[in-house]
Amino acid sequence: MNWLDRAISFVSPAAGARRARARLLEGVFSGPRNLYEGAGRGRRTEGWRVTGASANAETRTQLSLLRNRCRDLAQNNAYAARAVAVIAHNTVGAGIIPRIEGSNEAKRKRAARLVKDWLDTPLCDADGRNHFYGLQALVIRTVAESGEALIRRRWRRPSDGLPVPMQLQVLEPDLLDSGKDGPLPNGNLCQQGIEVDRLGRRVAYWLFDDHPGDGVRLRTLASKPIPAADVIHVYRQDRPGQMRGVPWGAPVIIRLRDFADYEDAQLLRQKIAACFAVFVHDDDSGPGSPSPSQGGDLLEEIGPGIVEHLPPGRDVRFAVPPGVDGYVDYSRVSLTAVAAGYGVTYEALTGDLSGVNFSSGRMGWLEMARNIDAWQWNMLIPQLCAGVWGWMVEASPIAGLGLEGVTASWTPPRREMIDPVKETEAIREGVRSGLYTQSEAIRRQGYDPETVFLERAAELKRMRELGIAFDTDPAVKPGATPPPAAPGGASDTTA
Repeated sequence: MNWLDRAISFVSPAAGARRARARLLEGVFSGPRNLYEGAGRGRRTEGWRVTGASANAETRTQLSLLRNRCRDLAQNNAYAARAVAVIAHNTVGAGIIPRIEGSNEAKRKRAARLVKDWLDTPLCDADGRNHFYGLQALVIRTVAESGEALIRRRWRRPSDGLPVPMQLQVLEPDLLDSGKDGPLPNGNLCQQGIEVDRLGRRVAYWLFDDHPGDGVRLRTLASKPIPAADVIHVYRQDRPGQMRGVPWGAPVIIRLRDFADYEDAQLLRQKIAACFAVFVHDDDSGPGSPSPSQGGDLLEEIGPGIVEHLPPGRDVRFAVPPGVDGYVDYSRVSLTAVAAGYGVTYEALTGDLSGVNFSSGRMGWLEMARNIDAWQWNMLIPQLCAGVWGWMVEASPIAGLGLEGVTASWTPPRREMIDPVKETEAIREGVRSGLYTQSEAIRRQGYDPETVFLERAAELKRMRELGIAFDTDPAVKPGATPPPAAPGGASDTTA
């Protein structure tokens, strides 16, 4: 308020109040031009309830219900089940395999033998059902469906005869005691079953011995702390500080439920309409006409080949079932949103390829491939694969192996090519032009370069010993004479 406004208010308080009101309204309506429209409060945002809660506060009371509903959808809704399967099959497929690295040749060979004897067999599974790659698929399915998965290290006795005295147990997140929340007597803090120290480092996981939803319980339902060094917690972290994972179908739970109800309503509508095939109109109710009062049967049946002569005054009209206009368009829009919520394509979710050409299919596949890369390299490989490898190396001295200094790089499964001829040519040109190495090209196809090179060298050596020449042999030029057969070898054969 400047000196003029103060003077007017002193002489006439009413006039001063009017001036102050006018200045206030001018500031509201002209206001700064850089206001965010989305932060405005008006008719368009009325009823929009938001919260500033942290990621952990949002999941504290709602995570269990979210998990149960997503699990129910994955069990009873075909599209939710398909979305979880697509995520698992494309992210893990036949398995994310290790490539052993290290300067010590003897240790590398021992590690390779341990991978073959332990990771590649059900001996690594505490339930004895899966090898490590099957456990990878189980983990990613659990993460997509329930939001998170726990892998517990189970130590075994040397007398059990395992390659390393350790096995892996995959647990559902229900076994994590979410009710354990708040300060602990030892000065640490527990957040939804995860104990952290004063620096925020994970110290322990409070786990139940039995699943809380198990109808048959042999032990008391009480949680106990398991050292964090013996637990791997796999989940997709969407917010900083987020301690628990959220089911991937959470954004589309209501849409999936509504779409299922819509499909049921459409089906029921058609079934009811199909129950009435013919309507008989009787304009002259004579003595022979049936009526409810006389106990006559007004319902009749029709069959093939019937010829009926109608009396005067009767007319037959066939029922016209109601149409389903807009059903296809509504289904496509709804299922596209569901696919987007899970991070897969509409075509992968539904199997509907009617509206896809080569270019659009490739663009959709590439976008989904980026999601798969993120799930592999930002979640499964650093959390699960690297964690299990660290456990294996840690347990190796107990088995007398000693794998210190041996590391592993992980190769995701090969992706099928949309156009093998063109894509193979592009890979070849990329290697020749130096954009990436041949080893990288082999890894992109889901194979281990070291294994491929060794097999290739052995194959070429054996072929030359037998005098067999293929044009895939770099030493054979078009039109050249094949190398001579070794003494006692097979006769020369060119293919």
